[in-house]
Amino acid sequence: MHRARWLLPLLSLLALFCLSIALTTGSVSIRLTDLWNVLTDPQPGLNRSLILELRLPRALGAFATGGLLSLAGALMQVLVRNPLADPYVLGISGGAAVAALLSMLLGLGGAWLTGSAFAGALLAMALVFGLARGQGSWTPMRLLLTGVVLAAGWGALISFILATSPEANIRSMLFWLMGDLGFVRTPLLALLVLLLGLVVCWPLGRDLNVLIRGELQAGAVGINSGRLQIILFLLASFLTATAVVQAGSIGFVGLVIPHIMRLMGLTDHRLLLPAAALSGGSLLVLADTLSRTLLAPQQLPVGIITALLGVPLFLYLLRREVSR
Repeated sequence: MHRARWLLPLLSLLALFCLSIALTTGSVSIRLTDLWNVLTDPQPGLNRSLILELRLPRALGAFATGGLLSLAGALMQVLVRNPLADPYVLGISGGAAVAALLSMLLGLGGAWLTGSAFAGALLAMALVFGLARGQGSWTPMRLLLTGVVLAAGWGALISFILATSPEANIRSMLFWLMGDLGFVRTPLLALLVLLLGLVVCWPLGRDLNVLIRGELQAGAVGINSGRLQIILFLLASFLTATAVVQAGSIGFVGLVIPHIMRLMGLTDHRLLLPAAALSGGSLLVLADTLSRTLLAPQQLPVGIITALLGVPLFLYLLRREVSR
């Protein structure tokens, strides 16, 4: 835990740096001195409206979404004991997205939208584990392959929904599915869910350190692995559903960030989980800033940027796992 003395403060500073880049970069550039004046001076003005009404909610929404996905990915990697697991690869994001799209078509919003996405994520995770187990016990690789196939199935359902939806809704739905933070106005709920997830997970850090080595080791030291797995099951689904409702289906953040943290030598989940949340939030803030400035004034879905980063690493990790 001694690394937390410097790593977590360093990642916190990195998060503030990424947020400052997001707030000062865009079609209208803003100097850091002007940003400080906006944050400290209550006088109205163009810069104040631009930052507080447009850029700040979007940047905080990106940070919350990235943190949620990274935290969910880290928990799922413990649950399945495989570094290739994340909500997108296993189809959890796809199940949540299908349920959320159906709610949108029915004109539902607010709590109904969040509840539908949570139910879809739970269903997707239950299908993955149920089908992977079959008549016997599941293996990490079998679970991964089952998740990839089900993710393709959810993708087919999404295509069907889009093909039968009114044309006026298709463009916005497509952007949302590929990851769109342009309509984020109230990121407070997502930030609170991220904080709640960390509060719930941190006391479980010691148990997670043992569970990732296997259920036999967990049982040998008196850990109720069945109860712990249910907690991880529900929590990862809820975190994923919140991220999907906030910004659509964004892939590979939950895969890349926890693995990078482990490559840095972080094996204690009491440190790894908050580090993953801070790093995932920072990554998605930078990716979203790039997506809205790369081809400005045209904006790209942020999921394109994360996929370009995540696909090569996923292929590398998959090859590494298969070769073991």
